[in-house]
Amino acid sequence: MADAFGHSFRQSALLDQALRHRSAGAPHNERLEFLGDALVNLFVAEALYARWPKVDEGALTRARAELVRESSLAQIARDLDIGPRLTLGPGEMKSGGHRRDSILADAVEALVAAIYLDSDFETCRSAVLPWFERAMAALPPPNKVGKDAKTRLQEWLQGRQGPLPTYALLSEEGEEHARTFRVSCTLAQPEIVTEGEGTSRRAAEQMAAEAALARIDALQAERRA
Repeated sequence: MADAFGHSFRQSALLDQALRHRSAGAPHNERLEFLGDALVNLFVAEALYARWPKVDEGALTRARAELVRESSLAQIARDLDIGPRLTLGPGEMKSGGHRRDSILADAVEALVAAIYLDSDFETCRSAVLPWFERAMAALPPPNKVGKDAKTRLQEWLQGRQGPLPTYALLSEEGEEHARTFRVSCTLAQPEIVTEGEGTSRRAAEQMAAEAALARIDALQAERRA
């Protein structure tokens, strides 16, 4: 029976190694991460190639970069609840390493390699691709891929001669190594106010802009109905 990662390990030592950060000593997951990085890029590239049969290389490359970037992989790690299962050294434990994007993203890549080594290419791909399905489905149209939410929102407003959005910091909380920022995004035309949260002010602004774009899409759909 498959575990929470979509694969039932025959060699439990591989799973243990994939979830072991170098701060906890050898055998850690850095070599697995190297292999997993290549596998993730191949799986995602192949899936995008099939999903968008008429899209050019540039848009496919930008879409792949969006899906395999550190923050995207870290979100997959959170979806899979990898953080609590990581083995970290005392220093990383104390500083909240199980929440850090870089450590989580590396663990995802290492886990992919561990599944591959424990099984085969096809089994690994079948287990791993569902991790990316939600992010893949949320990709903007091919001609918009690679543009962040703030840029897309600004271009939409400028195309309609509307005033630019304003962003305001609402709150900043948490310890120094794990800050949480909350930001508002206000549009004048149409009148929309959204909020976003992130581990940096910029990330929170991006989330607020993404929420504003979603509201715009919803308003347009209502008008078409």
